[in-house]
Amino acid sequence: MIPLSEAQGFVLEACAPGPTRRVDLDDALGCVVAEPVVATEPVPPFVNSSRDGFALRAVDSRSAGPDQPRSLRVVTTIMAGSAFAGTIGPGQAARIMTGAPLPAGADAVCMLEDCSEGAEPGTVVIDHPVVEGEAVRAVGEDVGVGELVTGAGTVLAPGHLGALANQGLEAVLVHPRPRIGVLSTGDELVSGPGPLAPGMIRDANRHTLLGLVRRQGWDPVDLGIVGDDEAALSEVLDRGAADCDAVVTSGGVSVGDLDIVKVVLEKRSGGTMRWMQVAIRPAKPFAFGTLAGPGTPVFGLPGNPVSAMVSFELFVRPGVRRMSGHRVLHRPVVTAGTEVGLPRQPDGKIHFVRARLFLDDRGGWRVRPVDGQDSHQLRAMADANALVVLPDGDGVAVGEPVEVMLIDPEQLGREVVGTGSPPW
Repeated sequence: MIPLSEAQGFVLEACAPGPTRRVDLDDALGCVVAEPVVATEPVPPFVNSSRDGFALRAVDSRSAGPDQPRSLRVVTTIMAGSAFAGTIGPGQAARIMTGAPLPAGADAVCMLEDCSEGAEPGTVVIDHPVVEGEAVRAVGEDVGVGELVTGAGTVLAPGHLGALANQGLEAVLVHPRPRIGVLSTGDELVSGPGPLAPGMIRDANRHTLLGLVRRQGWDPVDLGIVGDDEAALSEVLDRGAADCDAVVTSGGVSVGDLDIVKVVLEKRSGGTMRWMQVAIRPAKPFAFGTLAGPGTPVFGLPGNPVSAMVSFELFVRPGVRRMSGHRVLHRPVVTAGTEVGLPRQPDGKIHFVRARLFLDDRGGWRVRPVDGQDSHQLRAMADANALVVLPDGDGVAVGEPVEVMLIDPEQLGREVVGTGSPPW
């Protein structure tokens, strides 16, 4: 067996970031920015109101109070998208909407709810002092010319897309979203409904792995099921190598497996395949290499469904993230107290225990294993949102701290201890 770190290092070394490409802004969500973007325009581009209200000169409200309200004459109404060519003079105000340009002469805005209509038509009454700059957005208050909008390595979130659009950009240079081919191998596999013939099983891995690929924001390519046929497997792998940025197979990499998958991958990889027994449980068998010609990385995952999922998290995800320009490659790990004891026997391996991670009522991390830890128990794996990283040894007792890798953040909120009500 080899250490997990050695196997991961072998994968990452071969998964260098690929070519960059300029893509439309609306197609760039989740992609990694390949070059810094510096602001060429200020945001906001002009001084404007942050509230509906009345633009005025702050000095005209200085002496205003409940017992001495100040009446100002309203000389215009300024809507967002329009401007006032005149100047607000002493004793004057302008009705103004949120986002509208502040008129010349005005230096503050009294919010609509803090004003009242005057007894004389066309006037507004202010009964408190308004501070200079109140409810006013300055030029460049969000982003100034020359400031960094997004740095190289930024993973584009929706807010970044808006910030780039504020600069007038329609496209951005990124590491493009990778296309990942997923292939299941084995004569025993079938897909779809209907009775199973003796010895046949349904293909769960392909759908699971395609889902994992899609959840990462990558583009999944379904390469189907291929039986133990050298010519057919060669054709599919060649197609995957040409059309995809990486190929993920499941089945045929264990010590006891028949050698069709191994023979074909050896030939198609030009001898770059490494067949590994990694010191982990589950997912000990793992293969990796690059397909000859385009040099497309190929990940050979074990056939047991849980092993395939754990192998995806430990090898495929960090490898493809590096190809995609990401700088944070691995899942977040937190320290949590165990709800139950986690005994084990020393065997030279790191054990990854499928578990649920949650917060207790004091905001501390807690973890409990799910029922069903065998590598074929996929339904139990579906209930897990984390993997307890249990080092070699005798395990841990109840309440002891353990390292936990979060693999499904979207499930994290389902078991947070507390009222279940939002704080508002």
